Amino acid sequence: MKTINLVLGIHNHQPVGNFDHVFEQAFSRAYQPFLNLLAKYPRVKIAQHYSGALLEWIQSRHPDFIGQLRRLVASGQVEMMGGAHYEAILSIIPDEDKAAQLHRLTRMIKRRFGTVPTGMWLAERVWEQHLAKHIADAGLRYTVVDDTHFKYAGFSEEELLGYYITEEEGRTIAVFPISKRLRYTIPFQPVSQTINALREIATEEGNQIAVYADDGEKFGIWPSTYDHVYTNGWLEEFFRALSDNADWIRILRFQDVLESIPPLGLTYLPDASYAEMLHWALPSHHFPLYEEFEHLLQNQGIRDKYESFFKGGFWRNFLAKYPESNLMHKKMLRVSERVRATLANGKKKISRSKADRLRASLLAGQCNDAYWHGVFGGLYLPVLRSPIYRNLIDAEKQLDALDKRKALTISVTDLDADGQDEIIVESPVLNCYFKPGEGASLVELDFKPASLNLLDIVSRREEGYHAKLKQAATDAGHGGVSSIHDIVRAKEPDLERYLVYDQYRRASLIDHFFAPGTTLEQVWSCTSGETGDFAGRPYDVKTKKNGSLAVIRFSRHGSVRHDQRSFRVFLRKNVTIDFKNGALTIDYTLRNEEQDPLPLWFGVEFNVGLQAGNAPDRYYYADSTPIDDRKLSSKGELDNLSALGLRDEWLGVDVRIEVDTPATVWRFPIEVVSLSETGFERIFQSSVVIPHWQITLQKEWRVRFRHVVKAIRS
Repeated sequence: MKTINLVLGIHNHQPVGNFDHVFEQAFSRAYQPFLNLLAKYPRVKIAQHYSGALLEWIQSRHPDFIGQLRRLVASGQVEMMGGAHYEAILSIIPDEDKAAQLHRLTRMIKRRFGTVPTGMWLAERVWEQHLAKHIADAGLRYTVVDDTHFKYAGFSEEELLGYYITEEEGRTIAVFPISKRLRYTIPFQPVSQTINALREIATEEGNQIAVYADDGEKFGIWPSTYDHVYTNGWLEEFFRALSDNADWIRILRFQDVLESIPPLGLTYLPDASYAEMLHWALPSHHFPLYEEFEHLLQNQGIRDKYESFFKGGFWRNFLAKYPESNLMHKKMLRVSERVRATLANGKKKISRSKADRLRASLLAGQCNDAYWHGVFGGLYLPVLRSPIYRNLIDAEKQLDALDKRKALTISVTDLDADGQDEIIVESPVLNCYFKPGEGASLVELDFKPASLNLLDIVSRREEGYHAKLKQAATDAGHGGVSSIHDIVRAKEPDLERYLVYDQYRRASLIDHFFAPGTTLEQVWSCTSGETGDFAGRPYDVKTKKNGSLAVIRFSRHGSVRHDQRSFRVFLRKNVTIDFKNGALTIDYTLRNEEQDPLPLWFGVEFNVGLQAGNAPDRYYYADSTPIDDRKLSSKGELDNLSALGLRDEWLGVDVRIEVDTPATVWRFPIEVVSLSETGFERIFQSSVVIPHWQITLQKEWRVRFRHVVKAIRS
């Protein structure tokens, strides 16, 4: 009889800080019913991976599930897989953190389930060759990646019915290729298709291996899958079919394979992830070219033949594609370096519990979901970015306490590795990150009492999938059960009107010179243009510490156009930060360097990212002026205003922007149009506040701002 060895793996994960109801839904609709069915079919053996954050949540909310899973592990039906505890992309975190992530989950598995994992799940299957050494050094013997990784190295389908050995500096691990064919038939196609696919590769020798390993969320959480998998019985039919055909489908665990079947040889794999991820990593202008080329190959019937040469981008280029991701990543590296230095300092006596809490905050800030964007990636989702910053800022607060840091510090460093220095001011209350090379803008503002980055926002930019938006409306009635990659829906009508693209990175202290007749709508839609050359341009900078104050002096000699003439204008903004409170004082000076008076329309842009635009407990307020629509997503103009506040009662934060010269104030939301597994949607990022004045500049004009952040009782 011809036989085949089948290895099944399920990966379960929820991002750090995701909504509790999302965890609960995933548990009740996927993780628990899957395990319940699995227990009914003891012949079906499965490797299960749960990220550490998910296991922690399950332990606290559903401890009986841990006991149920432990019994399946003890019976040998379930093999527990290790990995990065907080589902970090291992290749982009420091080596010591790689080890800490891997060892932390191994320890949890040993403590909860009485077993030590033999191998690991690689987050998003992002592979770089140097990882082999770190995986081996963590005591893990294997990992799994897509078969496309192997095809990029020149392997044929026939050469992927087994596993291979790879090495780095002589440290070896086994690498298993995941069958793309099985990933797309399970659970979307009839069970018979999977059984037939296995029958096609069964042999008399019985030494070939087929590997299926994929997300557990596709068994109940992906669109339409709960009814398909459970109500309509697909999963039980699948388990029954495997059990009924156990005479020729030998279900093995990964650890069983390593003990009983030799590897097919040695290999080295190129840097890769799954094919869709590499597509998403491409620059936006290449995104549709990739799809066009793919369709061209498919129409000619040669897509599969040349698959090994058809590859998208490189995962790390998400950091280049999205400066917001890059800044978050570089902040994580900065915090990691400080954590290592503090823990390595033998002069400091740090308790084990404090050291573990500090490491946990850092490692949780490495959870991958918010660092990239695709159908599953969460860079556009404030609910996923915010926990990253919260954990990293929490780590900074713990470090401040351990170092007994009470002073204010100023650093000049190229933090984001773009070739230009940033100015970083850190105090017990505020962290301020300035970019002199981009209009002396403020790109990060951490309010430490709330562990909140008030500039944790993503700008509106063109995405390759935006061209599909009109088609999405007609696809809204799509029925049946399809792969998530084929589903395109819009969550609201006329969503394409929000396809507005920012001409600069949204931040604070952006200096605008508006043309006569400019409207709020034009500013929102980025069609107004600039008469000055200040926004986004380089500024000179000087720094000074004066007791408890830090003073950052930005200046630029630029020009402003008026009546087809260019006027030389000098702009200086002095930013003063007091380490004792959450306030910035910004003193602006405009100087006309020409003899003739210059009519000016000058405004300063502030962005405030409070995560929710339509919640009733998050709103604008003005001391003396009623606001008809107070939502943070509202759009409007207020005249003769000296202060505008934004309050988030849920986060317990109040932000005020005050001016000593009454201004007209524009406000509008930044909302991106994103594609997720449930379709196109509009996602609130920040509230833009622009005080502005129309003046005639004779010689000099001055205005003072106060940007005040304080905690309120939530």
